[in-house]
Amino acid sequence: MNDKLDTRRLVIYLLLAFGIAWTCGLVVYLTGGLADSRVLIPGTSITLALVLFAVGYMWAPGFANILTRLITKEGWKNTYLRTNFRKGWPYWVAAWLLPVVLTVLGAALYFALFPEHYDPSLQAISDQLERTTGGAVDFSPWIVVIINTTTAILIAPLVNGFFTFGEEFGWRVYLQPGLMPLGGRIAILLMGAIWGVWHWPAIAMGHNYGLNYPGYPLSGMLAMVWFTLVTGTFLGWVVIKSGSVWPAVIGHGAINGIAAIGILFVQGQPNPLLGPVPTGLIASIPWALFALLIFLIPNALNAPESRQGFVEVVREDVSTAQ
Repeated sequence: MNDKLDTRRLVIYLLLAFGIAWTCGLVVYLTGGLADSRVLIPGTSITLALVLFAVGYMWAPGFANILTRLITKEGWKNTYLRTNFRKGWPYWVAAWLLPVVLTVLGAALYFALFPEHYDPSLQAISDQLERTTGGAVDFSPWIVVIINTTTAILIAPLVNGFFTFGEEFGWRVYLQPGLMPLGGRIAILLMGAIWGVWHWPAIAMGHNYGLNYPGYPLSGMLAMVWFTLVTGTFLGWVVIKSGSVWPAVIGHGAINGIAAIGILFVQGQPNPLLGPVPTGLIASIPWALFALLIFLIPNALNAPESRQGFVEVVREDVSTAQ
């Protein structure tokens, strides 16, 4: 890892990461936005916006990594593509499972504070099933919840990984190590803020929060920066400690896969800036507490000289704290 900030390379990288993504966002905006984007394949939900966001926007950080290395001739060291699974496997497990735990806790906290938005009867799912089947519903809506949850836990991290790799190969592989000369904590904070701002065109077009909430669109943009700060700390931590990008790819995929689980229990019109999805301020509190724990543990955001297992690293960090 370099001990000196290479400003030139970081500026080139950021111009490319933002330039590619925001150009895709501009094209989406000029062709109908997210709501009225042109359908590319008749009879499907594959729109121009979906393709541009899934391929162009989400992969922009990864493309920027590759292009920056080519432009600056810096080579292909430190690509973090090794799995390091033998010693880093606990971080793979943490990346896969902790998003589920923290997201469910966040949704539960939101519903505890706003019980009027919690529907234990799952009437919204029942209504949707009736519309889909013409009224021939012969199973409990809880089956839908179980299926969605199981899919989100077991399958979504892998399927989503194809798309989240583009982001993680850029942010966590190139930008994060480039910022580390500033110190682990500062690097992670800057990473989270930059990642959040990068989302702003999508937020302005209604992604995550919609178009009808207090303070639109600025409040949604700021809420997204908060969300990327707390989740980015988690993703940055698993990469630093495992020495591999793959736990972050899995973790990011797991976050995307489980994020909407709280919506299945919603009734009424919750404020999306608050929850129950973890992009809301209240629903993100468990994420924020975990991020705070990472920040408080000495050396948690410093790469170990040798890739130790999770238990060894935590034992070392806790001993230092004592």
